Amino acid sequence: MTGSASELARRLGDHAEAVCREYLSNGHRSGNHWMVGDVRNTRGRSMHVRLKANAKGAAGKWVDEANGQHGDLLDVIEHSCGLVDFREVADEARRFLAMPLPPPQPQTQTHGAQGQTAAARGSSGAARRLFGMSQPIAGTLAERYLAGRGIVLSISERALRFHPGCYYRDLVTDETQTLPALIAAVTSLEGRITGLQRTYLSPWLDPNGKVGKAQLADPRRSLGHLLGNGIWLGLQPGVPVPVMAAGEGFETMASLRTVMPALPVAAATSANHLAGLIFPSGCRRLYIAADADAAGRHGIERLSQRAGAAGILALELRPRLGDFNDDLRHLGPTHLAAWLGDQLVPEDARLFLPFE
Repeated sequence: MTGSASELARRLGDHAEAVCREYLSNGHRSGNHWMVGDVRNTRGRSMHVRLKANAKGAAGKWVDEANGQHGDLLDVIEHSCGLVDFREVADEARRFLAMPLPPPQPQTQTHGAQGQTAAARGSSGAARRLFGMSQPIAGTLAERYLAGRGIVLSISERALRFHPGCYYRDLVTDETQTLPALIAAVTSLEGRITGLQRTYLSPWLDPNGKVGKAQLADPRRSLGHLLGNGIWLGLQPGVPVPVMAAGEGFETMASLRTVMPALPVAAATSANHLAGLIFPSGCRRLYIAADADAAGRHGIERLSQRAGAAGILALELRPRLGDFNDDLRHLGPTHLAAWLGDQLVPEDARLFLPFE
């Protein structure tokens, strides 16, 4: 292992539990270990990740008792994200740690049979290719799914697409199938696609005539480079964003966008990614969407601290029910707008709430 790699592994080990919660989300903590099925994030208990250094070794070291495999947290990132090139593994680790990226290095491209550059599985290139193969959501199951959740967005939103037969692999059985999916692009502030999130949908309507999520253990999956970036709705690259909202889940932020269609919002896809979201230029006020059960609290607190250090006023928005999509569906947009109006700075309420 190179000095750079060993240093990355050590720094990841300093945040071993956070790394496990992000990349081995199907596991759980047990004493000084994180228990999970294997390094690909399969459900189970055969793989143990040491969370704190002790006499047996450094934090972040792991062993899979089922097959004898062992390694460090760089291996976890590589296998759980499906990455191939070590450069991408290191980049993802640095993004997680919010480290500055090294200068880009020239890279050799691999070409397929048709002469196209092959994107490494799980990379930003793979995300851009999948997004490019998808179609606008108008008239699709994706639009019907969102409408069933009470979410109505402008047709000008470019972050959303639909794929009628998106590849899905069961991480436990290794069986594969294709399913319709809502595709949400994760982008940088410059508008470049760095990753995406797939929400797998049922191909059949439920008894109420609505489209639901596919009956899967994990119907929502992400790929690509996510940390610092987000699923942006209403962002215009290069245009200052004085007021914005950010949160963990896409449907939470799309619900806020439904009742505040002029407010730019970002969904970070996870608590750790929320903590590392990069602020747009000119940002003065940041509303952070929280869930009623305070899940992902550490992400909210870290983002608030970073905002304060950058001179940005951070304010929390709290739902009445479990989350803002619950509020939208069960209370309706008018009641949700009134509830938000009491939490916004008065000038923002006048500017962003058309129901006021």
